[in-house]
Amino acid sequence: MSFFDRNRAKYVAAGVASERIPPGQYVTERWPVLHEGAVPEIDSTTWTFTVDGLVGEPQEWSWDEFNALGSGSVFTDIHCVTKWTKLDTTWEGVPVQAVWDAVDADASARGVMVHDVGGYTANLPRDDFLRDENLFAHTYGGQPLEAEHGGPMRLVVPHLYFWKSVKWVSGFTVLAEDAPGFWEQNGYHIYGDPYREQRYTDD
Repeated sequence: MSFFDRNRAKYVAAGVASERIPPGQYVTERWPVLHEGAVPEIDSTTWTFTVDGLVGEPQEWSWDEFNALGSGSVFTDIHCVTKWTKLDTTWEGVPVQAVWDAVDADASARGVMVHDVGGYTANLPRDDFLRDENLFAHTYGGQPLEAEHGGPMRLVVPHLYFWKSVKWVSGFTVLAEDAPGFWEQNGYHIYGDPYREQRYTDD
């Protein structure tokens, strides 16, 4: 029996529904730290969030203004393309839909490009971006989100591999069509569904 099979069997025996663990994944109690580049130092008093692209006019919010757009929480499992899954995570933040509602996005828009403070990008189809459970999260497990995990603010898109959940988020661009971001231009799948094991371009 492989490591993955033993790991799955352990959690299923403990009462975890097998379908919560996507194929090719193992469950970890830890939270591995993986990202492109160094962890940036971000001061929330000078942090801004910008939306541009196919909108009536670009919007920019300060930390306090952005958090005033709305609040929500999600209890969810997360899945990394490097094959770990973490169960039962709790996040709080600003619902993506609340931000979308605050901008005059063109009805024909079909994609978004999410940005971080250093220029990293990840793409999402509009409908995936606007799912009810998606948050711009500032809190994890009841505590302010740590910098190494994307604090002070990161995107959380639980139904896709977690590289789509951009750390140190600083805004997004509304696009006419879906288009590849940083990792998608460097061999990762354009969509990234963990249940279909869409890790790389040809998966």
